[in-house]
Amino acid sequence: MGTDFEVRTRSAVERYSNALVGLSRSIHAEPELAFAEHRSAAKVADLLAAEGFEVERGVADLETAFTASFGSGDLVLGLCAEYDALPEVGHACGHNVIAAASAGAALALRDVADELGLTVRVIGTPAEEVGGGKVLMLERGVFDDVSLSMMVHPAPYEAIAARSLAITDVEVHYSGKPSHAAAAPHLGVNAADAITVAQVAIGLARQHLEPGQMVSGIVTRGGTVPNVIPDRTSAMFDLRAEDIESLHRLEQRINRCFEAGALATGCTHEVVKVSPVYAELTPDPWLADAYRRAVTSLGRSPLSAEEERGRKIGSTDMGNITRALPAIHPTIAIDCGDAVNHQIEFETACASASADRAVLDGALALAWTTIAAASDDAQRARLVGGAA
Repeated sequence: MGTDFEVRTRSAVERYSNALVGLSRSIHAEPELAFAEHRSAAKVADLLAAEGFEVERGVADLETAFTASFGSGDLVLGLCAEYDALPEVGHACGHNVIAAASAGAALALRDVADELGLTVRVIGTPAEEVGGGKVLMLERGVFDDVSLSMMVHPAPYEAIAARSLAITDVEVHYSGKPSHAAAAPHLGVNAADAITVAQVAIGLARQHLEPGQMVSGIVTRGGTVPNVIPDRTSAMFDLRAEDIESLHRLEQRINRCFEAGALATGCTHEVVKVSPVYAELTPDPWLADAYRRAVTSLGRSPLSAEEERGRKIGSTDMGNITRALPAIHPTIAIDCGDAVNHQIEFETACASASADRAVLDGALALAWTTIAAASDDAQRARLVGGAA
């Protein structure tokens, strides 16, 4: 690409390349879990504050959420920065790359914001892996005046209009009655049996699930010692589906499996939602096409639209943003061998030369997509008109 704006933003990304790669590597080296990403959020916010962005920390009553804004144009860009990690495998989803790429796009656009009529805003969104930071921020008004939103996520392959599954995370808790497992087992009410019945019911139900529906789970509390009938047990399940509507139907079916465990054993039970519901991604077609042109011009080879339809990228709270306003969540490929997201080998790849290149290419592709939208009168009118 060779317009003046594109040349200037490329120059800015090159100028900040060391700082952006350093930011990505630093976040990767100190992984932090959901809602506890104090160092990671500060690293991103501090860099932007030092470069003239107006930073507000602790937005939406979330300690590790922030906004960093520059400019006063009517086209408000929301660049989402994720920075939470996973237990044990750290940044095996590459959120360090996401945060640095969004910061890089913001820095690239800063010097052309006034000419393009932009407000450039990095939105620091905690707790994507669990907790639904974006959902909470959306509900609390952080995205109310945002015209368009975007981010880029590392993956083994390059997808533009990436699709995801809707998800809800639930815990089921069973309460029974303890007793001696040998001397008086007949006096106990076995809460571990309740989980077993529920798991068997879920396993049998899988044959009849709708296409795209998925259930995965773990027992988080199974008892204390084998000679005491377990009176308290718990399990956590991820329920996924093609869309919100299918997810609601799946949830009803799985709740009946939980009820079966209680009914069969005489336990009582409670189902608790761990996170807000994540909607499926519905990327904006025009923005996706603009991003495809940008990333292709950088020498990358994204999947075709047909290939994309056959792949899903798991689940993300960015889906809720795409249902509320024009937004995209493309993936950017890094060299990771046979590894996939959430594997330790992928975590290693997210602090590599390939990941460093993804930070810089991702920043530039996001910036060029924004320039395309800001420079197109029809799209600009659509995007500005749709913001609250």
